[in-house]
Amino acid sequence: MKIYSPKLFIKFDLEEISIIVYNTDELDNFKILEKQIFPIIGFDNKKINDLEKIFKEIKKNILIIENKINYFFKDLIIILNNFNISFLNLSGFKKLNGTQVTKENITYIINSLKSNVDEFENNKKILHIFNSKYSLDKKKIDNIPIGLFGDLYSHELSFNLMNDNDYKNLKSIFDKCNLKIKKILLDSFVKGSLISEKNQDIETFFYVQMDKNYSKIFYVENDSVKFEQDFKFGTEIIINDIVKITKLKPEIIKKILENYITDKKFLDSSYIEKEYFEDQQYRKIKKELIFNIAEARIKELSENLVNKNIKFAGSINRVKVIFLGFINSQEYNFFKDLYSDQFSNRLKLITKFIECPKIDEEVVQAIKIDQFGWKKEAIPVTVNKKSYIGRILQKIFS
Repeated sequence: MKIYSPKLFIKFDLEEISIIVYNTDELDNFKILEKQIFPIIGFDNKKINDLEKIFKEIKKNILIIENKINYFFKDLIIILNNFNISFLNLSGFKKLNGTQVTKENITYIINSLKSNVDEFENNKKILHIFNSKYSLDKKKIDNIPIGLFGDLYSHELSFNLMNDNDYKNLKSIFDKCNLKIKKILLDSFVKGSLISEKNQDIETFFYVQMDKNYSKIFYVENDSVKFEQDFKFGTEIIINDIVKITKLKPEIIKKILENYITDKKFLDSSYIEKEYFEDQQYRKIKKELIFNIAEARIKELSENLVNKNIKFAGSINRVKVIFLGFINSQEYNFFKDLYSDQFSNRLKLITKFIECPKIDEEVVQAIKIDQFGWKKEAIPVTVNKKSYIGRILQKIFS
C-alpha cells in the first residue's frame, strides 16, 4: 500500500502567492489535493518589506490546507518569480596534453568554479548551476566528453543566484512555520525545462511572456537558463496607445480587436462600424489606423525586448527560435501577426506562439526536477577533508 505523503509547493508571483499540494496515486500519477491562491502582501520592488505580514498570511493558508487534508508538512519546494535574480557564466580549463578527459577533471572544474563564486559572490546564494558549454581543443562538444583525448578542455557553467538577504528572509518565514526549505527553483528554469521537453530539437531559445502590465524574457542556451529580465510594460500599453489617439474607450478597442479574428468580414470596410461606438458619438476612424498604432508600438517593444537589448548583444546570433506566451489577454490574436513580423521578418527568428504554463503544470515539472534532476544541472561534489590522523591511517592501510 502506497504511503500517504503529499508534497507542498509555494510559488511567489508578482501579484499573488500560490500554495499547491500534490500527491501521487498507486500508479504514480500526480493528483492535486489542495490549492490556495491569495494576493501577495509585504512585498515591494521584488523584495520582502514586511516579514511579519507575509508570514501571517502564508502561515494562515498553510494551516487551512493542513486541516483540510489532515496532514502536517515538514518541508516544501519554492518556485520563485518575484525576487531579483542575478546570472553569472564562468569557464574553467584543464590542460590534458593528449590524455583523456576524466570524471575527475569535470568534478575539479565544477568545484573550482563554484568555490570562486562562493568566494566572490559571498552575499548571494546559488540556486542553480548548469553545464552550459563544453569544448575540446576549441571545438564545441554536445555532451560531456569523458573518455575523449585532447590537449585542452574547456567547461562553462551558468550560475543562477539570489541575494543572501532575500534567502534569509524566506528561510525566516518558513522556520517560523516549522517548515524546511527543501529546494528553491527559479520560475524561468521550470518553464524553460517544460519548453525544452516539448521541443526536444530546440536547446537554445528566447521565451517572452507578456501579461497586461508586465513582460519577461529569458534566454536558454543548451538547455541552461543564462539570463532573465523583467519589464514594466505589457499588452495594455498597446491598447492605451490606441485609446489616446482614437479617443475610443478601452472596452470598444478590445471588442474591435477580438472581432478582427472572429469576424471574417471585419476588413470589408475601411472605417470602424457605428455598432462598435455604443454610447460614444460616432466618428469616422479608419481600421488601418489601429493597425498602424499597434504596429509602431509592437516594433518598439520587440526592439526593447530583444534587438536593442544590450544583455543579448553577444548571444542573439546563436538564437534561431523565440517562444511567445500571452497571459490573460483576449486581444493577443490580433497582435500575433505583428509580433511575428517583427521577430521573424526583421530579426530572422522563428516565432512560435505557445500557451503559458499553468501553475499545476509547473508544479508537476518541479516534482520531476526534484525527483530526477535536470539533464544540464551540475552538482558539485563535496570532498570531506581528512584529519591529520586520518591521513596517516590512510597511508598506513592503503
